[in-house]
Amino acid sequence: MYGDLMTLLWGAFGVLVATTALGQALTFVVPGGSNDIVLGNFNARVLAWWSMTIVIGLASLIGQGAIIFLFGFLSFAALREFLTLTTKHRSDHLSLAAAFFVVLPAQYYLIWIGWYGLYSIFVPVYVFLMLPMISALRGRPENFLIRIAETQWALMIAVFCISHIPALLNLDILGFEGRNILLIIFLIVVVQVSDTLQYVWSHLMGEHRLAPQISSVKTIEGLIGSTVSGALVGFFLFWITPFGPLGAMAMAALISLLGFFGSFVMSAIKRDRGIRDWGPMVVGHGGFIDRLDGVIFAAPIFFHFTRFWWAA
Repeated sequence: MYGDLMTLLWGAFGVLVATTALGQALTFVVPGGSNDIVLGNFNARVLAWWSMTIVIGLASLIGQGAIIFLFGFLSFAALREFLTLTTKHRSDHLSLAAAFFVVLPAQYYLIWIGWYGLYSIFVPVYVFLMLPMISALRGRPENFLIRIAETQWALMIAVFCISHIPALLNLDILGFEGRNILLIIFLIVVVQVSDTLQYVWSHLMGEHRLAPQISSVKTIEGLIGSTVSGALVGFFLFWITPFGPLGAMAMAALISLLGFFGSFVMSAIKRDRGIRDWGPMVVGHGGFIDRLDGVIFAAPIFFHFTRFWWAA
């Protein structure tokens, strides 16, 4: 596994160096390059990729504990971003404290010990029922349904979905022992590359927008192009998966499609709240949710498909 991981990391750094050089060169070639929106978005994404590659690469080299800690931190940051934009009252403070300091660490502890039977239902069943009880006991009915629904959605997105990324480490796949970290890299690389390529396809060929009021850049052509491109990326990365070439293509197409609609749904929420980005924390590209939105939707489905079809 270590050899494959190092090959991937060196390959990723090589691609990043090439794309960084390309982006900088284009700023001098394209008219008004430094102010070009498409080029600026491309360079911002490359900058974000550098940070992501370094952090995930280091965590992967350290091992399982570092991976779980990393995604636990990302869940905390994403949960904070999401809940900052929701409807709240002082009576919700106890349930919010429980979300951050009980639910989130409990979910990742269950991932750490590999208790699939509980971490797969903890948030959508137990927490779904528990938090409304806590808030109701505070006796404030104003906007109660909205407050509770937004908190539950935040936990599903920021904790439940993201936690399925390190949960990939728990899968027992025959002949793939000790290499599960590569599944995490496969998921993130395919979704991130397809996300960037949908932006490129939409600008090069996109004429039919899916929903202009939600996204001015997401088109049917971008959806098709990103799904096909993601499938091709999956094919070239099949050697780090247990899926085989055709299986890797199918899985990559699936998570590219889910990643596209994950970003689309998150855009709808941002438009509803009247914001452009979820936050300023990721240099060059908004908040943590802005960088994770596609992976958030893809992770649980990728986990369960892998578990059902390939795990022992």
